Amino acid sequence: MYDVKSSKKERDTVKAQKRKKYVELRKQCCQISKRGERSFKLKESSENNSNEDGGDNISQVLDSPTLDEASSAASRPSVSAELVEEEEEHDGGVITNEDISDEAETGSSEDSDSSEDSSEDTKPLLGSTETEDNNNNPYDRSDSTLKKPETGTTSCKSENFATWQRIIRLDAVRANSEWIVYSPSQAAVSEAKAQQLAESVGLKDFDHLEPCRIYHAARLVAILEAYALYDTEIGYCQGMSDLLSPIISVIEEDHVAFWCFVGFMRKARHNFRLDEVGIRRQLNIVSKIIKGKDSHLYKHLEKLQAEDCFFVYRMVVVLFRRELTFEQTLCLWEVMWADQAAIRAGIVRSAWRRMRLRAPPTDDLLLYAIAACVLQRRKMIIENYSSMDEIMRECNSMAGCLDVWKLLDDAHDLVVTLHDKI
Repeated sequence: MYDVKSSKKERDTVKAQKRKKYVELRKQCCQISKRGERSFKLKESSENNSNEDGGDNISQVLDSPTLDEASSAASRPSVSAELVEEEEEHDGGVITNEDISDEAETGSSEDSDSSEDSSEDTKPLLGSTETEDNNNNPYDRSDSTLKKPETGTTSCKSENFATWQRIIRLDAVRANSEWIVYSPSQAAVSEAKAQQLAESVGLKDFDHLEPCRIYHAARLVAILEAYALYDTEIGYCQGMSDLLSPIISVIEEDHVAFWCFVGFMRKARHNFRLDEVGIRRQLNIVSKIIKGKDSHLYKHLEKLQAEDCFFVYRMVVVLFRRELTFEQTLCLWEVMWADQAAIRAGIVRSAWRRMRLRAPPTDDLLLYAIAACVLQRRKMIIENYSSMDEIMRECNSMAGCLDVWKLLDDAHDLVVTLHDKI
């Protein structure tokens, strides 16, 4: 979120700017949801009128490609800022819809040409910020492949958002509870506060959850909806909630968690591209590591037509999140980020021995760890498995059975041996 060389004053300024941008994104989420509900009501009214007139036009409404999406959006409580009155929580970090209303009013006084239904309000911030001078932006996105979304109809965006929204809410209520012991303040949230936040983001079907999990799910919804608008090329894909959950567990302010997630996704977003170019590149690196370390195992994979390493697909997409415990995930991710930070700081390969590092820093430590995980099971794979499906089942059943420190030790050994060859 901040430039590593920034001063406290600069960080305070950046934090205020980032909070304002996040509130603007949440405001857009409210507006699109409100339009979806309006659209549904208009179609419902049209259908009723058609019934009264003999039903001549019923088929036109039922055949509408946007009806399912609109119905889904309308079946949930509206998250419109005008319909939800909540107390502002200055110390809690959670931005409620009243916060959005308050800041929207302030913004409207500063920008006299803005209005609730204007195109500027509904345009993703990505379109207005990505073209700014990166020198003025401490969060340099120059290496990002994000593109300004093509101008399209509002209804098209509303349809996409309704689809993303539906999947986000399903995934949010399924989030596990491992994080609870690591975040006592969120674990102790009151039922009233949890219900209030859930209603403000239109969360449903959460009666089976305890208050802290309802609160966690509602935060997931708020931040993931905002991200879907921020990065409309990716929007939302299943698996992204797995990546966000640990972040919001340790960062209690929504706008800070959002921008940290944006930073995380600068690399991880390639895992969710429809063309799967990013995934294929990473699977290819895993394959090369295995081939370079264990030719016997690699030949067995070739025999099974599994040398593309598709069986570790899930590990790559969600960065080992489903194979490791919550605490192990934090450990692995922070070691990965430390390597990436070292590279950004200019610690090149020629210097790593002098600094007594076990291995040179690499951007691909995750992939070495995945390869190490497969190599640890080489004997079982060679002797017992005769298809890629069997190997995939083995990989997907590793949850809770891995030693993250042994995994990192083996990964660093692979880096030392193969980093010049891969």
